[in-house]
Amino acid sequence: MSKRKPYLRRVPNTWWLKHTFYTGYMIREATSVFIGIYTAILLVGLIRLYQGAEAYNAWLAALQSPLSILFHVVALLLALYHTVTWFAVTPKAMHVQIGTEKVPDSFIVIGHYGAAVVTSLIILLVVMGVGEPGQVMPEGGENGQTLQ
Repeated sequence: MSKRKPYLRRVPNTWWLKHTFYTGYMIREATSVFIGIYTAILLVGLIRLYQGAEAYNAWLAALQSPLSILFHVVALLLALYHTVTWFAVTPKAMHVQIGTEKVPDSFIVIGHYGAAVVTSLIILLVVMGVGEPGQVMPEGGENGQTLQ
């Protein structure tokens, strides 16, 4: 065993601020903290829903505070930033090949955005209550028939 001390280069805590690539990467990774907090808030909402109407309504009232609204806006912006930057790097991590030809990066990115839009629209339709009781049935149902 050698008695020499290994060379340890000192690295400042702000090393990632010197390169835009690393800065973007660190910001994208930091967005997960906000998403984790947002997830915890939603889980608390589910617990309050289980506890009854009074507890759930108190949770909803707490979400209407200015601080809560600010947090939700910041979390939304960070989630959008994460989505855009992740979709931009997806072709580097996902090599799709059809036959001997590599699928162009732009097709992969557009496919991800398309899937995100379709998924968001489906969730929006579900949240807005498509198919709720009392609504007229879509095509295929009998005239004037309502969902029960």
